[in-house]
Amino acid sequence: MNKLRAQEIAASPVMAEVTCDGVPVYIQYVDEENDTARIYPLDRPDEESTVSLGSLTEPSPFQSDGIHMICPPSQQQ
Repeated sequence: MNKLRAQEIAASPVMAEVTCDGVPVYIQYVDEENDTARIYPLDRPDEESTVSLGSLTEPSPFQSDGIHMICPPSQQQ
């Protein structure tokens, strides 16, 4: 996850869907100098840890729920 996006999520009052190694987490704080974030699993708030921003992911807004878009083949002239 990029630093700016992690900071936006940490500062937002709206809960974002973020995972670390497949585990849903809450971002408490982003350390800009070290490119890390202080997080905890949503179901275990007492298990805080510091992780690299690269280990955090959020679903792509372009993921689909079984819907496949197909582009027509290009027509060469």
